[in-house]
Amino acid sequence: YRFMAVNPSFERLTGLTAASVLGKTVKDVMPGTEPFWIDTYGRVAMTGDPVHFENHSEALGRIFEVSAFRPAVNLVACVFTDITARRKAESDREQLQSRLTQSQRLAGGIAHDFNNMLGVILGHTELALERVKDTDPVYHDLKEVRKAAIRSADLTRQLLAFARKQTVAPKVLDLNATVDGMLSMLRRLIGEDIQLVWMPGIRLGNVLIDPSQVDQIMANLCVNARDAIRDTGRITIETQWVALDAAYCTAHDGAVPGEYIMLAVSDTGCGMDKATQANIFDPFFTTKPVGEGTGLGLSTVYGIVKQNHGYITVYSEVGEGTTFKVFLPLHSSAPADVVEEVQVAPSDSHGKQTVMVVEDEPAILSLAAGKLRSVGYTVLPAGTPAEALRMAHEHGQPIHLLLTDVVMPEMNGQDLAGKLKLMHPELRCIFMSGYTANVIAHHGVLDDGVHFLQKPFTMKALAHSVADALN
Repeated sequence: YRFMAVNPSFERLTGLTAASVLGKTVKDVMPGTEPFWIDTYGRVAMTGDPVHFENHSEALGRIFEVSAFRPAVNLVACVFTDITARRKAESDREQLQSRLTQSQRLAGGIAHDFNNMLGVILGHTELALERVKDTDPVYHDLKEVRKAAIRSADLTRQLLAFARKQTVAPKVLDLNATVDGMLSMLRRLIGEDIQLVWMPGIRLGNVLIDPSQVDQIMANLCVNARDAIRDTGRITIETQWVALDAAYCTAHDGAVPGEYIMLAVSDTGCGMDKATQANIFDPFFTTKPVGEGTGLGLSTVYGIVKQNHGYITVYSEVGEGTTFKVFLPLHSSAPADVVEEVQVAPSDSHGKQTVMVVEDEPAILSLAAGKLRSVGYTVLPAGTPAEALRMAHEHGQPIHLLLTDVVMPEMNGQDLAGKLKLMHPELRCIFMSGYTANVIAHHGVLDDGVHFLQKPFTMKALAHSVADALN
């Protein structure tokens, strides 16, 4: 087999000129690898069937997609497509994904343990508050401890959201109040050199979304805005009621007519060209230097918006800044009452109801069992699933409710619930966790009717959840 023609790309890539190659054999031009190529060309020439494969050239340090075919008798054409950059990008992406997964696991594990400790702090603080008169100076100190623990729980919830370990549980929210509660965290996130301006709309209405997803949207958009501002500048957050009509939606792919609450994040940064804007929601696409961005922030925002039946747009001019607008459907219901404010008084009727509490953290088990006893329930506390199964066999009376942690040694909470329901078919369940395994999630959203208690929780929230599940 002799070379009859080569194109300029061949010359550029190999460093060989057409004059030095034409008329020479494969062995002359490709010494050491000629058996493979002679066999490949021979099969194509004999059968007429094209072949496609990937070739790693050590001599050139390149990776090629190769297509060989027979355009005429005794003639074989071979097309080499250089895919070195693509394969390197894929390898870099895999390594980045691996590092991201490790970071998420670490963050999720730390937050899980921290949530348990916060639960103990909150529980004991509440018990102490019940025993101290509000005229005692210690009472006000305890109130401050409780307030700090609740703020810490909010920060931990945000950490869990970043770690993708937070179960998605949509709630009816006042978006203005939710964003307002994030401002101090956002100001720490963007730094002192950048001004943060908050312009809440009036009489907005409410949205249905998991609060942790609002955290993710705001944190990702504000971090991107911060990175786009090279020195000093301004980030503006706005909310507004809007109605998208059919004409608008016809001109904007993905938009659906209806009433929305618009959340906008604008910056005075460097802006983006049209080519960049066309790719910004693609997973792993980033304009940041290697090691400084995952390319997952905006794709995460896009996914959250779509999951909540919303719509997102971006407008940007190079050198002028960028505005992201998130449209979340208006929800007709009012925000849910704050659980912590619900008073649950002791009840004699509770004594006829038995609650099994399964928790492998002894301090939380003791607190939860003590609180439920104090409001009149019969409590069966168990530190492990095996102990819970043994107690259920020995109890001999109906067990009305299982309150169980999700992630435990031996078996998870859902499997335990399944085994106990074989003995007590009418058993109701509350799952609790600092972060949830996917065992209680269905496509990322809690199933209707599944009761879930997010750690850390207050003792009032615990009593309210138990009463709600039993009623």
